[in-house]
Amino acid sequence: MAGKFPPIPRRALALFVLTTGVLALVVVLGQPRGSAPGSPTRDRVVPLVDAVSVVPERPAVPGYERDCSGDSACVFGPAWSDVTGAPGGGNGCPTRQDVLARDIHAGAGATTGACAAPSGVLIDPYTGHTVDVGGSGVRGIHVDHVFPLSAAWDLGAWEWTARRRAEFANDIDHNLLAVTGGVNTRKSDSTPADWLPPDPARHCFYAARYLTAAIAYGLPVTDADHDALSRAVSRCPE
Repeated sequence: MAGKFPPIPRRALALFVLTTGVLALVVVLGQPRGSAPGSPTRDRVVPLVDAVSVVPERPAVPGYERDCSGDSACVFGPAWSDVTGAPGGGNGCPTRQDVLARDIHAGAGATTGACAAPSGVLIDPYTGHTVDVGGSGVRGIHVDHVFPLSAAWDLGAWEWTARRRAEFANDIDHNLLAVTGGVNTRKSDSTPADWLPPDPARHCFYAARYLTAAIAYGLPVTDADHDALSRAVSRCPE
């Protein structure tokens, strides 16, 4: 009879039902959610999203210089200076060593002692990968400015005193994390609109750290970064 379709074989029908069921499940559930253990809860991070100042875009402010070699004048002070007044400073150890000592978990045979190059295990905060660190291997560990220095410069740090810029660059409580070199190189000076941790389960943690640094120093975020951070916060546990 006109308008009738030929019967579908049972095996084909079963496959169709199974396939469409899986597709429907994917559509309903979307991408996997969830956060890494230890991520802050949503009710702690949402107020940060609401509190941070937002600007339409990042201006390009001339004068940023990180290198201190030769005749150049680094605008955030010498790298990893211990004499800045930043949290954790003034203990006689370079800031890099303070961050490594905090983030690398000592294992058997770990190196200890004042300002020693630490050895042990690092759990990369952006990937979740566990990295054995020992001896010269510590050179493969970078210290990342969660809120990049160049972005901070453009968004207001150019107006700060040299002392405050040096504090920001060496603040181990608000803006510094030990990470693997490859990840830090890929992140570079990117802000959240252009870069988020490779492991989506780490987005909540990263957003919280980024926002904490911004608010602590009165730095705004751009509209695009605010949107990216808001999406990252949606992954925070309830």
